[in-house]
Amino acid sequence: MRISRLLRITAMCSILAVPLVLSGCGLFGAGPAAQIDPPPSDIETQMLQSLESSDQTSLELEESLSTVYLQDEQGWLAPVSLHLPSGEAQSRVGRQLEMLVKDSPYQALIPSGFSGVLPAGTQVEAVTIKEDEKLAMVEFNQAFGGYDAADERKIMEAVTWTLLGNEGVEKVQIWMAGAKLNEMPVGKTPMDRPLTRALGINLELGEGMSFSQTRPVTLYFAATNPDGAPYYVPVTRFVSTGKNAVTAALGELIEGPVKGNGLESVLTGGTVLKAVELSEDGVITVSLEDDMFEAGDKPPAQMLQSLVLTVTENAQNYKVRVWLNGQKNVVGMDNQQYGEPVLRPANINEIKL
Repeated sequence: MRISRLLRITAMCSILAVPLVLSGCGLFGAGPAAQIDPPPSDIETQMLQSLESSDQTSLELEESLSTVYLQDEQGWLAPVSLHLPSGEAQSRVGRQLEMLVKDSPYQALIPSGFSGVLPAGTQVEAVTIKEDEKLAMVEFNQAFGGYDAADERKIMEAVTWTLLGNEGVEKVQIWMAGAKLNEMPVGKTPMDRPLTRALGINLELGEGMSFSQTRPVTLYFAATNPDGAPYYVPVTRFVSTGKNAVTAALGELIEGPVKGNGLESVLTGGTVLKAVELSEDGVITVSLEDDMFEAGDKPPAQMLQSLVLTVTENAQNYKVRVWLNGQKNVVGMDNQQYGEPVLRPANINEIKL
């Protein structure tokens, strides 16, 4: 396994898990493949009314950042926070999805080492967000179906996780050429129910794994682009149903990435998870021990940020604090106080062009 350039340590697994009761998440939906349904007239009307009209030739950018899921050179999907081309507020979600198209006019706005996963020529025909259902419906043109079967799940994940990054969106439905897809057009992956975070991302499936006895957890490892910029990559693994999601995810984070997969460890081989505690005010405290660090040392920000991302991915809407070797005043190399409750960052992987 490659070790994070910021840590430069040898990674080995050592963990003492402590149970914690938090709400769990379900597995991604499975069911028989269905045919493509024609759209109900009211939904079709809504989608046509939200037809995208942004100017793809303009490079005037929005001031705010938006997160899209792009593929890196190792084939991993990673969140990348970008300044989108400017346009009407209601078409912003459509512009996010346009950034996922291979060889799009926006390629110059994407950092080195990243690319879109949707087939070249794919167009976003319409995006409709049903606020009462927390559902985002996106319609692509026929070119959306022009991909290789091996890329099917990656395309589903990129579209779903990009849309779920928008406030108020918890479910995603994909349409193509005027019809709702109940299955993906090439490999026929079922989509008879809306897609959610339970779909997972960058799945790692162990040999002989039984889905009936496991649950997904998502954790964040590190990687580096060709320009030397570090970024985080989410990976979904499957753990025993009897384990708490947060504790299990942290255990997988300590175990580290699979050897040779291009990802880097963020914790040392001597890291021990001593406790995971939930306070009444909605703060999750992660207590670690690692003899590499002495009192007053500043741990790498990459290590601490990965912990925050991993915890908040598996226990959303909670704050996180990290205590190390019994010390509660934990300040990272980025001079941020992690010994006090911190929120999940609004933007992940803001990489300079």
